[in-house]
Amino acid sequence: MPASQKNTDQLSLLSLIDESIVDPGILNQLRHDLNNMAPMDIVHYIESSPTKVRRLLWELIDSEVEGEVFGGLSEDLQKEFLQGMSSNQMAALVAGLDADDVADILQQLPDRIIPKVLEAMDNQDRQRVESILPYDEDSAGGLMNTDTITVRPDLTIDVILRYLRRHEELPDITDSIFVVNRNDTFLGTLPLGKILTSSPNITVREVMNTSTEAIPAQLSASEVAHMFERHDWVSAPVVNDLGNLLGRITIDDVVDVIIEDAEHSLFGLVGLSDEEETFTSVKRSAPRRAIWLGINLCTAVLASVVINMFEGTLDKVVALAILMPIVASMGGVAGSQTLTVVIRGMALGQVSRNNLRWLLSKEFISATLNAMLWATVIGVLASWWFDDSLIGYIIAAAMAINLLTAAVSGSLLPVILKSINIDPALAGGVMLTTITDVVGFFSFLGLATIFYV
Repeated sequence: MPASQKNTDQLSLLSLIDESIVDPGILNQLRHDLNNMAPMDIVHYIESSPTKVRRLLWELIDSEVEGEVFGGLSEDLQKEFLQGMSSNQMAALVAGLDADDVADILQQLPDRIIPKVLEAMDNQDRQRVESILPYDEDSAGGLMNTDTITVRPDLTIDVILRYLRRHEELPDITDSIFVVNRNDTFLGTLPLGKILTSSPNITVREVMNTSTEAIPAQLSASEVAHMFERHDWVSAPVVNDLGNLLGRITIDDVVDVIIEDAEHSLFGLVGLSDEEETFTSVKRSAPRRAIWLGINLCTAVLASVVINMFEGTLDKVVALAILMPIVASMGGVAGSQTLTVVIRGMALGQVSRNNLRWLLSKEFISATLNAMLWATVIGVLASWWFDDSLIGYIIAAAMAINLLTAAVSGSLLPVILKSINIDPALAGGVMLTTITDVVGFFSFLGLATIFYV
């Protein structure tokens, strides 16, 4: 469908929603339109709607697609729709979803509710979910699904083909089946391509891939994503500490991890939770933002205190007040550039103690070159602007100091914060801004005080 047509349909749908509030007769048409969409399109429309109509849309969805739609919603919306549901209703809702998606949903519920929901599920689904629940949702164990097909290495390809034909369908995104021994120890993978192109009489052992690296169940989700990127995997096995096969992770789950990590970094740089949405309710949005606005206010007050220390100097040399924001602004931008590069490197697993000194040296040299360039530019400009060469030297020196401080701070802050278990993406920007503001104001006004007062 062309994008213009899709946008027109969306406007029409939202118009129906507004009208349905006053005209219940429109609800049937709205229900029909919704339930003739793909589940993920329904998710899109729900999340793109204001809070007051989301519940209406949810209640119009047919039970046949309700579970799939629910699995695609954000955690905040899932929590909202789960409120007031009985354990039986929750069990019916998640029936048919992948075990990892069910586990993610259950982990949002109070501990006293989870056993009741599990009890209401059928035995097979309950066992699959219970095998995932012990793992953190941001680990390989929490990402994995248990829909695996396994074979023994001594079987022939002909036997494997007959075995696969007994299945009505293969699990989604199946590019390989896993080879295990009698103790379910992972031995390797057997690509579907090998099954189709190999002689029926040879054994699995002769054509299996033994170089495939299994993923430990405790590995973090971000590390899993890096492994998929390095190896160009479509799916990969997950094993426990003993090497026993537990399940598999597929590329669609990894894409979700990548998107979540990107959103976390993006929102973290401005002090927002990655659960923030376009139409998040005021009740949830305002408190989340208030916390970081309060922290930012404290840091701004600290910078103002530094400025107030040099009130006498500012009174005597008014030009300082005009030039002062330039020093802090340049330091903030330079520091943010370094901070972003370092946080990205840490997210990709590229920054370690072994190369930290080289990274710091590289950023310091880069900052030195930029400091020499832009300190000279602003120094010449300030001297010409105020017809005072001394103020040119002062602002040039202050800018050079602040740019170098920004480079060092932007390099070390993420490492220090991570070492004390504070998220660099969330706290790094606020702390860096404080440092560059305070150092910028102090160096500029301090030098001015020395030479003018």
